[in-house]
Amino acid sequence: MPIFEQSIQIKASAVAVDKCITDIELMQRWLNPMLKCEPIGAWRTSVGSTSRFTIQIPVIKPTLKNVVLVREPGLIIWGFDGFFKGSDRWECQPNDRGTLLLNRFEFTIPNQLVAWGFDRFAATWTKADMEAQLRRLKRVAEAVHQSFDDWLVMSENKLCPN
Repeated sequence: MPIFEQSIQIKASAVAVDKCITDIELMQRWLNPMLKCEPIGAWRTSVGSTSRFTIQIPVIKPTLKNVVLVREPGLIIWGFDGFFKGSDRWECQPNDRGTLLLNRFEFTIPNQLVAWGFDRFAATWTKADMEAQLRRLKRVAEAVHQSFDDWLVMSENKLCPN
């Protein structure tokens, strides 16, 4: 079973990072533009909630159906089924520098022809793309965190003017 695992240190609270990995509007800011995420029904991230990820390749548009398997503050595990079967784990670990975000993507490819093509042509690109996603997510989370900090300062100034 292939496993792609990566992490990134983010100068933001675990709350801000968690919001970025579970809020569909924020997710669209860091997901690969070729990847479209859509809820099945209303967007939720509670256990059992479903969505689909579609790769925007003309004509074929491969799709993965996802279900939230585990949801806790700072942790979400998406299970998926389609041309891949497996899970995508996102875990926020608060530390003195902000949050260490861990991402673990475990999967099998049931179709041997698709598995062969993935191994030969897409595995290296997929790993690099996942690392690029983490860098984009870092920028979004740090901006969300800064916006929240700015809001707090502005609120404090309104409540306690000099």
